[in-house]
Amino acid sequence: MPRDDINRPEEEDDPIDDKPMPLIDHLMELRQRLLWSLGAFAVAFLACYYFSQQIYGFLARPLAEILAAHGGGDRRMIYTALYEAFFTYLKVAFFGAVFFSFPMWATQLWLFIAPGLYRSEKRAIRPFLVMSPILFVMGAALAYYFIFPLAWKFFISFETPAGAGGLPIQLEAKVNEYLDLVMALILAFGIAFQLPVLLILLVRVGLMQVETLKKGRRYAIVAMFVVAAILTPPDVISQVGLAVPMILLYELSILFASWSQRRRDAKGGKAV
Repeated sequence: MPRDDINRPEEEDDPIDDKPMPLIDHLMELRQRLLWSLGAFAVAFLACYYFSQQIYGFLARPLAEILAAHGGGDRRMIYTALYEAFFTYLKVAFFGAVFFSFPMWATQLWLFIAPGLYRSEKRAIRPFLVMSPILFVMGAALAYYFIFPLAWKFFISFETPAGAGGLPIQLEAKVNEYLDLVMALILAFGIAFQLPVLLILLVRVGLMQVETLKKGRRYAIVAMFVVAAILTPPDVISQVGLAVPMILLYELSILFASWSQRRRDAKGGKAV
């Protein structure tokens, strides 16, 4: 998919490796890429559904450990509709399939668009294709291993035992609601950790300047707390737990973008 670009004087040293193809051939290639992606998703979905109880047990482990420590070993989770547990396991399978088949999606997308990119553009984008899933897993791990135990312990603290003539207040979590909350938090943290990828790419393609990021730091911090308040439950622990890493990632993005811009300027303004 060659492109005409009169603003690229270095085109001879920065070629496109693609060969001209008829539109129908591009459509056939796109169809093939989509079929591979859908096939990978279907295989991952079936595998995740087979292990859906184990996956759900893994997601429920932080709550189970806190409940066991707080109220003994007789705690449970419930469902109130006949079909609720079944659809919960379907959600688990879908969630797991999206996660595990993502490398195939990304690979097929890259193989489709890469031939139409200049060599310098490929060098610029390739590192971010590697870092994006790594940062997503880091965000999900932060939510699972750090935020979940703290947030669940905070919510469980509002239980009241029996005594003094009053009725006890005890959590009996619904499996569907718990899964929705866990998936929302994991996705929120995983997507939030894509912030460096987005900002550095914007700087490298010239849509944003490093000085703009520095000057907008105060507004960015406020925006991150607002985003954290929207994406997380209404508790301080998860909101601060999401906002603070985003602020740190924002600062790291400024440092890396500054280094990348200095390196580009040292090489005469060419993309690296």
